[in-house]
Amino acid sequence: MPSFTRKSIISIFLLGSVLTGTAFTPLPINQVLHPTASAATSSFSQFLKDNAPSRTITTSSKGVATITNLSSTVVLVNKKRNLPSTYKPTDLVVPNIPFSFSGSSPKKQMRKVAATAIEKLFAAAKKDGIDLKAVSGYRSYATQKSIFERNASIKGETVANKTSARPGQSEHQTGLAMDISSASAGYDLQQSFGDTKEGKWLKDNAHKYGFIIRYGKDQEKSTGYAYEPWHVRYVGVYIAGEITSQKLTLEQYLERAN
Repeated sequence: MPSFTRKSIISIFLLGSVLTGTAFTPLPINQVLHPTASAATSSFSQFLKDNAPSRTITTSSKGVATITNLSSTVVLVNKKRNLPSTYKPTDLVVPNIPFSFSGSSPKKQMRKVAATAIEKLFAAAKKDGIDLKAVSGYRSYATQKSIFERNASIKGETVANKTSARPGQSEHQTGLAMDISSASAGYDLQQSFGDTKEGKWLKDNAHKYGFIIRYGKDQEKSTGYAYEPWHVRYVGVYIAGEITSQKLTLEQYLERAN
């Protein structure tokens, strides 16, 4: 058995876990050698480079910036980067987790890779005595349009856009995001959720299962949105760990590969 550096071990792990849902696949352990680990490092660097913000956008003659890496697990969606109105993930499934509402609904869905990960997150929470409920996952462009227009009619567009995305600018349309709450927060999506034991557990543990708190406290300048302790976004275990430990936003993390 060859000896491995921390870097080579991480590189091997990247092939098997971090890029789940992409073209990369895990290698049998008996085929893992230092050259493979080195190749994995190179592949991961290329993966980040290919998904850098400057390389994953196209701008129309009308100045609309549209995202091109739609199926990537690190697709960056924000106020400057729009998903096509027709985009819908092809691998949406309903994760086997408790929801705050009954009956069938598209908002119970997530992309398969994220659904599998969130099942593990909820199982870990339950083991630790934490009772979480999922509130809202996938939303179509049309659904987001209705939500934003309703909020804008009540608060005005500027105020509404601090907590609500315009259609095409919502991570929920990617199928990689889920809003989570608890009974202690009345299953509401409020900042006070972050002060509950459930919200604190989610912040401390989400990265272990590939999720980040996408809109962290005091990160509005980078993300464009107010603090949302309930909104988790799947990016993969290794990347989630990097973003969380370094207190970065997804924007800041991906921009380093530009």
